[in-house]
Order: sequence, then structure tokens, then C-alpha cells
Amino acid sequence: MSGDAHQSELGEFLKARRARLSPRTVGLPDTGARRRVKGLRREEVALLASISTDYYTRLEQGRRPASAPVLDVLARVLHLNDDERAYLFELAGRDAARPRRQAAQKARPQLRRLLSELTTTPAVILGRRMDILAWNRMAAALFTDFAEIPEKKRNYVWLLFADPSIRALHADWERMARDTVALLRMEAGRNPADQRMASLVGELSVRYDDFRRWWGEHQVSLRSKYAKVLCHPVAGELTLDWDALACAGDPDQQLVVWTAEPGTPSHDGLRILASWAAGTARPGTSHRGSSSGC
Repeated sequence: MSGDAHQSELGEFLKARRARLSPRTVGLPDTGARRRVKGLRREEVALLASISTDYYTRLEQGRRPASAPVLDVLARVLHLNDDERAYLFELAGRDAARPRRQAAQKARPQLRRLLSELTTTPAVILGRRMDILAWNRMAAALFTDFAEIPEKKRNYVWLLFADPSIRALHADWERMARDTVALLRMEAGRNPADQRMASLVGELSVRYDDFRRWWGEHQVSLRSKYAKVLCHPVAGELTLDWDALACAGDPDQQLVVWTAEPGTPSHDGLRILASWAAGTARPGTSHRGSSSGC
């Protein structure tokens, strides 16, 4: 088959595979309204694959080659079996070998030592995809007992959208959430073959309209410092600076700390929080259900 024929067949194959899927099959809401196309729309496939509708349309029309990472994501989105996946890669002229899975991250020992020293400052260690790898007592007191959250859901972006208490904690949740989505998109661009990133983005896109809309805006950010306002049930209103400090030995890990200007009510609030956290039964006891200080 010639190159043009391969591209044409690739487009037809993608059309046929999306035609056999329903919105309900892939977790999208199904309103029951009559659909003009059988199966998924192009824009729905593009959304789930975290690529633009124009890019996907060009793939189906045979007007653009597809990279191996994009093909791998499309294979997952379209629920292809192993034979179909191999055929998809063959049509695109790519190596169908599955990408090597990244080993699970573990917090670096030197960062853990820093965490243990920060007794009055909330801090966490963030890894790839903003996964929460470790935290101190103050971070648990400020946000939630991360130990009670399943490890696969222990992700800063996921919790910001999915956990009602963490969502309510942020006085300006929309701005904070937008900034976080921009940070995540920047990281996604650096690691296009990260399957766990694709799964995280796909699940958030399906579940949360805000995430889906902001992700589609393609805003990116490299900011490592900014301020946030929290309404904490124990410490009251806190205006805190977020600083992300890169690990020299592993650029995929960062120590994130929240601090307040000395002499401010927020600084006093952190001292109150530290006293409360020290008096709890065990590190990380949740503040859910405590009386509000806001």
C-alpha cells in the first residue's frame, strides 16, 4: 500500500472505530438527544485524547501524520484490542512497541528530611502529574489527611476538583484551579507519552466541565510562586504564598511550601494551626467537620 493509501486507510479505520462507541461507553454524558453521526463525534475523541479537534480531523482526512504517543492515546480512547492497536501503528508507519511504563515515584530522602524539619510550615512533595508523594503534619492539617486517600487518587489536581472540602477551602477556587490546569498542561507537553497523565486528563475531562473547558483553552504556566487565599475551618482566612522548590537530584520532584508574611493575621493563623495539629491524636488527623474560622 502506498503512503497516501495508508493515510487514507488510517482515516477510515479511525472513523470505523469511533463509530462503534457510544458516549456512555467512554464515560461521556449522554443526553439522549438525536446525534447526527453514529458513535462518537470527532471533537469527543479529540477531547478524550487531549488533542485539538483540528489535529484529529486532519488525521482522519489523511492530511497529517500521527506520532507514536498520539497513536497510543487514540488506541486507549477508542478501546482498541492488541491486534487493532498493532494495525493502527502499521497504517501510520510507526513502531507499535508499547512505551515503557515509568516506575512509580518515591519521594527523595533529602526532601523527606526537609519535610520533617518543617514543623510550622505546610509542605508537600509533588512528583510527576502533581502527584502527592509525601507531606508533613501541617499540610495534612491545612488540607486533609492524605493517608486516608487511595494512592492513585493522591494527586493535587484531582483533589482540587474532586474533593468537596478542598474545593471549599479555596476562597478563589476558580482562579486557583485555572492556574493548576495551566501547570498540568505545561507538564503534559514535556511528557507526551505519559499514559498516566493521559488517563488523569481524560478522567477529569469526562467528570468536570470546568476542567474540560480550561484544558481546551491550552493555557500553560511555568510559575513556581504565587499567592492563594484559603478559608480554613480552624485557622480562619489565610493568605499564603506557594513556593515550589525544585529538587537538584530529580527535576520531576518539587518541595512545595505555603508560608505567610510575619506579623500578619495569616502568620498568626498558621501558628494556631500548628498548635492544633500538634494536639491532634496522630499526624494528619483531618479537620473535616471542625467549626469554621471564616
